[in-house]
Amino acid sequence: MKFKDYYEVLGVPRGATQDEVKQAYRKLARKFHPDVSKATDAEARFKEVGEAYAVLKDPEKRSAYDQVGSQWKSGQDFQPPPDWDAGFEFTGAGEGADGDASEFFEALFGRRGAGGPRASARARGRDHHAKVRIDLEDAFRGARRSVSLRLPALDPQGRVTMTERTLEVTIPKGIREGQHLRLAGQGDPGSRDGPPGDLYLEIAFNPHPRFRVEGRDVSVSLPLAPWEAALGTSVTAPTPEGPGALTIPPDSSSGRRLRLKGRGLPGTPPGDLFVVLEVVLPPAGTEKAQEAYRAMAAAFDFNPRDTDKE
Repeated sequence: MKFKDYYEVLGVPRGATQDEVKQAYRKLARKFHPDVSKATDAEARFKEVGEAYAVLKDPEKRSAYDQVGSQWKSGQDFQPPPDWDAGFEFTGAGEGADGDASEFFEALFGRRGAGGPRASARARGRDHHAKVRIDLEDAFRGARRSVSLRLPALDPQGRVTMTERTLEVTIPKGIREGQHLRLAGQGDPGSRDGPPGDLYLEIAFNPHPRFRVEGRDVSVSLPLAPWEAALGTSVTAPTPEGPGALTIPPDSSSGRRLRLKGRGLPGTPPGDLFVVLEVVLPPAGTEKAQEAYRAMAAAFDFNPRDTDKE
């Protein structure tokens, strides 16, 4: 997938006002309208211009696009960074581009606003949506945390600026990635004394240096010395709730998964914790260590490349 420079498509600078964006779009839309233009690529250019305008006319999409696009140039191979839109607050359920949207547009904005009902335009305020990152430990124990969200707005000159607000959020024990927290009344104010909309927070986990999460299951790598794996032993293993005792069966090998039932994310039922064994060889940097390896080689009739042996 190639990166699309929507400012280049419309021929406006990145600091253009919303009025300048609108004027550029109208000019190009007239130029490339299929009913007017004789150019062979008129329809494709018309769709491209419409897609660029769908992003740049919307302060929310534009500010998010500006953040992810500041380091890319048109035509470069592109994949959205993980959770590129975390911390941005969007209103409503979002709208797509006119006509068929490109793969690039869908990758950035195709799912905007999932997680809550659309608000009524007559009385109830619009719902807001944002993705936030939390620590895995908070999902295990539950927590009360401050969450800062950025919401785009227009200044008096028609340029996009960012406002920020901080909310105190209760993180329930056992929440999973992709779930949504509903904060009642934290969306747009209602009209004609109607109720305010809600704020839906989509949960993502901060990268953890040790644990990996899939649904409610958690996995962790555990280094072992060769003799610990071969003979079996008892070790202290890391778990998200603190160190715990673990028995290593004899004749274990790298990649073996030991399942600790119910030690994953809390829930009904809870997930499991999988400890993945990783046999680590000690270095042969001294004569004594080399002698030990030579003795091991003499003691075993073992060829790891011999595929004929079971």
